[in-house]
Amino acid sequence: MSTLFSNISQVNPTQQMIGNAPITPKEAQTNFADTLKGAIENLNNVQLESDKATEALAAGNIDDLHNVMITAQKSSITLEATVQIQKKVIDAYNEIMRMQV
Repeated sequence: MSTLFSNISQVNPTQQMIGNAPITPKEAQTNFADTLKGAIENLNNVQLESDKATEALAAGNIDDLHNVMITAQKSSITLEATVQIQKKVIDAYNEIMRMQV
């Protein structure tokens, strides 16, 4: 999840404009797309890690329930954060579409 938040900080173009030359819209779009891809890949990796730990526990290969539960909670929190960010992005898109030009 720390990767998710570190990727989000890359999206904010105002941080890059301070002390540096302004970025072009194409660069901002590329950065935003890369950030989203990285966040989704991170979510997928966390989900796969949780699935593997759960399957190993069910098969009897892991005796440490504590780590399996921690992995499952990390996965759950990461998924919930991603869904909340998705909702905010959709709300922002809808707000922009309702603007009078």
